[in-house]
Amino acid sequence: MAKIELKQPIVQEIADSVKDAKAAVLVKYHGLTVEDDTKMRRELREAGVIYKVYKNTLMRRAFEGTEMEALDQLLDGPNALAVSKDDAVTPAKILAKYVSAHKTFEWAGGVIEGQFYDGAQLEILSKIPSREELLGRLFGSWQAPVTNFARVLKQIAEKDGEAAPAEEAAPAEVPAE
Repeated sequence: MAKIELKQPIVQEIADSVKDAKAAVLVKYHGLTVEDDTKMRRELREAGVIYKVYKNTLMRRAFEGTEMEALDQLLDGPNALAVSKDDAVTPAKILAKYVSAHKTFEWAGGVIEGQFYDGAQLEILSKIPSREELLGRLFGSWQAPVTNFARVLKQIAEKDGEAAPAEEAAPAEVPAE
C-alpha cells in the first residue's frame, strides 16, 4: 500500500472535522505537562471540541478549498487543531487558560465563523463572556428594576398597613352629638 493511500483517511478525517465547523483554532502545542495536557483534552472533549495533533502537510491538504485554508500560513512546527461544530468561542476559551499558564504553549491562529483571527485576536476573543453569561447579565439587568419596584410597593403597603389601624381608631373617639 502506498504512503498516500495510508494518509488519505487522515486527510478525510481532518476535512470532515472542519466541514461546517463554527471554529477551528491552531495552537503551538509544545510545553504542556502530561497532566495539563490530559486535563485540557478532557475539558475540550466535555465541551464537544475535537482536539488532535496532525502533521502540517495533512492539514494543508484537508484545508484546500475551504475557509480553513487561511490557516495554511500558520502550519510550521508542532501544531494542534481544536475544532468545534457547536460553539464558536468554546475552543478559544478553554485553550486560553493553558496558553496563559504555559509560556511555550501559544496561539497560532484560527478561523471562527468564516473569519481568520491571529493569535492576539484569539486572546481577546477568549475573554469575551459566553452567550449564557451575557444573557444572564441581560436578564439580571431587567430583573433589578422590577425587584426594586416590588420592594417599594411592599414598603408602601406595609406603611399603609400601619397607618390604617390608627385611622380606624380616630373616628371611634369622636364624641356623639
